[in-house]
Amino acid sequence: MNTTRRTRGRLQFLLIAALFLGPLALAAWLYYSGQAMQPEGRTNHGTLLEPIVNLQDALPDSELHAQTEGRWLLLYANEGDCDDACAFALYTLRQSRLMLGKEMDRVVRVFLHGAAAPDTVLLAREHAGLVTMSDAELAALLREKSPAASGSGGYFLVDPLGNLVMYFEPGIDPGDMVDDIKRLLKLSRIG
Repeated sequence: MNTTRRTRGRLQFLLIAALFLGPLALAAWLYYSGQAMQPEGRTNHGTLLEPIVNLQDALPDSELHAQTEGRWLLLYANEGDCDDACAFALYTLRQSRLMLGKEMDRVVRVFLHGAAAPDTVLLAREHAGLVTMSDAELAALLREKSPAASGSGGYFLVDPLGNLVMYFEPGIDPGDMVDDIKRLLKLSRIG
């Protein structure tokens, strides 16, 4: 009877030890063997731009700096004429800002156009508050910093300190873009 009690006690001790040390051993094996399970998804829909570029340092004479005034900039860059794709992008830009709700006053929309001037009557009627500008140096910098796989156009997010933070593909769902911007605005202590 004493031996069965002792055997049962040892077995219980080993089970309790395995219960606590088993997960630790499994975690150590996953970590050191390179078998760690990496998450497949990500939480952001846009592309974080790294290394961060400060536009005020890179382009000190750009008229973009006057637009910041302690607010975030949602910038759409289009080098050609404003065709249907451009008009839809401006619509997306407007709707995205409106979808921010009470946070929309923290974001300024900027349309960086090419050499051809946009239709100012259309912009005044449908896109009140949109800042339009032409800046070849800024356009060249944005082309250089946009992800390689991206097409022409696209949206850039600039923080109140003038840092180029994020890039959104031209065909992004506005809701996805707004999710990313809301997350950044919530975490930001500036602007």
